[in-house]
Amino acid sequence: MANIKSAKKRIEVIDRQTLENKSYKSKIATYMKKYKNAVDNNESENASKFLSEAFSLIDSAVSKGILQKTTANRKKARLSSYSNNN
Repeated sequence: MANIKSAKKRIEVIDRQTLENKSYKSKIATYMKKYKNAVDNNESENASKFLSEAFSLIDSAVSKGILQKTTANRKKARLSSYSNNN
């Protein structure tokens, strides 16, 4: 545990940022699951809506520094190829 006051404050900030990042990643995962379920159930209208939402969330996560660019590109490529394989 930190002894210096500024270090204690930084620990609190890091904990808060970690929670925000986890919730954002969870939101991305939720839309990815919704997209996959829509593709499996042949709901093309919902699938395209969930895909575009997932892409925008992934892109904004990169701009916020939550995801690395290569990770985001991999996620988007896998989502795009999912509809082709099913």
